[in-house]
Amino acid sequence: MNPRNRSFLFPVLSLVALVLSAGVLAVTPAPQPPPEVRAAPKPFEFTDVMQKARELALKPYQKEDQTLPEFLARLDAEQYHNIRYKPDKALWADEALPFRLETYHRGSMFRDRISINIVDKGTATPLAYSPELFDFGVLQPPELPANLGFAGLRLHYPLHRDDDYDEVAFFLGNSFFRARGLGQVYGLSARGLAIDTGLQKAEEFPVFREFWVEKPAVQSGSLTLYALLDSPSLSGAYRFVLHPGLDHHIEVSTRLYFRKTVERLGIAPLNSMFFHGENTDRFMDDARPEVHDSDGLLLGRSSGEWVFRPLNNPRQLRISVFRDSQPSGFGLLTRDRNFDHYQDIDANYQQRPGAWVETLGNWGDGAVYLIEIPSDAERYDNISAFWVPDQPIQEGRELAFDYRLHFSLDEVTAQGSGKVVSTRIGKSPLESTARRFMVDFASPSLKLLGDRANLRAEVTASSGKLTNARVEKNEVTDTWRLSFDLQPEPDKGPVELRAMIKSGEDTLTETWVYQWNAP
Repeated sequence: MNPRNRSFLFPVLSLVALVLSAGVLAVTPAPQPPPEVRAAPKPFEFTDVMQKARELALKPYQKEDQTLPEFLARLDAEQYHNIRYKPDKALWADEALPFRLETYHRGSMFRDRISINIVDKGTATPLAYSPELFDFGVLQPPELPANLGFAGLRLHYPLHRDDDYDEVAFFLGNSFFRARGLGQVYGLSARGLAIDTGLQKAEEFPVFREFWVEKPAVQSGSLTLYALLDSPSLSGAYRFVLHPGLDHHIEVSTRLYFRKTVERLGIAPLNSMFFHGENTDRFMDDARPEVHDSDGLLLGRSSGEWVFRPLNNPRQLRISVFRDSQPSGFGLLTRDRNFDHYQDIDANYQQRPGAWVETLGNWGDGAVYLIEIPSDAERYDNISAFWVPDQPIQEGRELAFDYRLHFSLDEVTAQGSGKVVSTRIGKSPLESTARRFMVDFASPSLKLLGDRANLRAEVTASSGKLTNARVEKNEVTDTWRLSFDLQPEPDKGPVELRAMIKSGEDTLTETWVYQWNAP
């Protein structure tokens, strides 16, 4: 090589190397960003229902379309009850889980379209309607729309045997639901909420529009479901945790969001039936001695006093108000479990549970309302009891109430306290214009007292004259009877009565309260 050309070659070679290097850089893949990490879907929980209810309350109320195919709309009650869910189609029937879910078909008076979702591993999936889920019996349904939806739901659980599933609760109609435990038959109802009950205007009936039911775990003894409530005045979010058993109790959480002012808000409402009983002091043309789902209202006052108010079927609407601050609970109970006192082989009133509302958290000041409505038949629920808070209920308010609802045959009262077991009223044998009241109390401690125990009756009346008050032991039943006569004053209206048994200054019994009206 000519040395004179070296100065030329080195720049050329350098240029070629640079070009080749640039080419290599040009085709090298650019660094890729790390793969996108997607967050796992948020598991469904109660706060989702709360948010849905809160947002719903900010919008004008829209009534759900209740339009039904004519075939379903024209069904009478008997025809409707012929539509039954097929047991082999029950949800979880093939999974050996402790609960099974069935649904109610829409029709007759149950026109609201209810959406039902199943929550499995945190994911909520709508439950699809199909006419194939139902046995229509002798009815011949036409082709039904695929989006017809459901009217409600019911739940089954093995109370007696592992292989035999008993119906333990159902939600059907507005915000009504019922439950029953071991050895019980359905009786009184509970509701999500009562609005303007007992006022001189139409009552408002909120509706559970949507449910979310959590799939239970294997061998679980409880089931959780959520509900979205809606009405012209408010929307609400509910959580129910069901614990079936001898004492079937339901833990209830309520969150309420108000569209407008509510005059009377009823929290934890209970509805029952009282047609006639041992305290009915007018003729009832009925071969059965007593006909009722519940026979008394019990109150656990914040003072520690326990108050029992026997129910009645009044001639006129009767509203009783029991004021308190932070009560321990209230309920509609059945204390008479003697079949001989009912003599109804089909209805089995002696097996119908009482319902006790055990308050949880701070309920504040308010009152328990007892409403008794005149009734001429046992098919009507003419008794209602609920808590009314003192705080004003206005547009934009948010309220929260928690409670535990017990459906049980067991009798609730303070430990050791003599409970009211019967109330009887009739003409006084001593004074022709007076009324005789006889109230029987029972407890293990009262049973041990001899007939010479120094017990006394404490009786008060809002009007009229009280005479012949006495306390005596019934050796046949081991109960104690408090009796007295009331000479009413003309044109004084209802008489409020209170009575209890004392030993010295010690109270041995519940406080018996009663509102008596002249015939």
